Amino acid sequence: MTVSEYLKQNTASYHDAAEKLFNSKKIFSKTFTVEDYKKIIHSNYLMLLHSEDKIFKKLDKYSEKLQLSDRMKLPLIEKDLKSLLLKKAVADSELELTSQHEALGAMYVIEGSTLGGNVIAKQLSKTDGFDGITFNFFGCYHENTGAMWKSFKETLDAEVHENNYDEVLSGAKKLYSFLLNVS
Repeated sequence: MTVSEYLKQNTASYHDAAEKLFNSKKIFSKTFTVEDYKKIIHSNYLMLLHSEDKIFKKLDKYSEKLQLSDRMKLPLIEKDLKSLLLKKAVADSELELTSQHEALGAMYVIEGSTLGGNVIAKQLSKTDGFDGITFNFFGCYHENTGAMWKSFKETLDAEVHENNYDEVLSGAKKLYSFLLNVS
């Protein structure tokens, strides 16, 4: 089993909790509102604000392999905040990542969210009330979403040995927990 398969299997309950918290089912029934969208953008903004820089600093040695400069999402979600007239804020809690492996796990959560985010952006763009809404964060990779995810997963699977799977999982769980608790 690869580390990406291990993460998918062992974070499924966190993923499901996030979908429930953000009313994801409403997206496909076209009952998701701009207020629902503001909630999901605000929570993801807080997650990125408190994690992206920490992740990237821990993963400096992988900068080129992971194409970190192309994966920055905080500036994109800040554009969404501005267009939705939401104020920048900080979370009440801090996120601590203690190693490169934990940072890789946290990045797995963020990069994985781009797959769902791409679907969300496409679906909401066809939903009443979303005319003129920008999807800078959720549409971050545009048509390259699949390729960016595949590239990330290949690097993750190649760089992480089985004896470090639990440490990577710890980082993923920390970031999911942070996201679920700032909402």
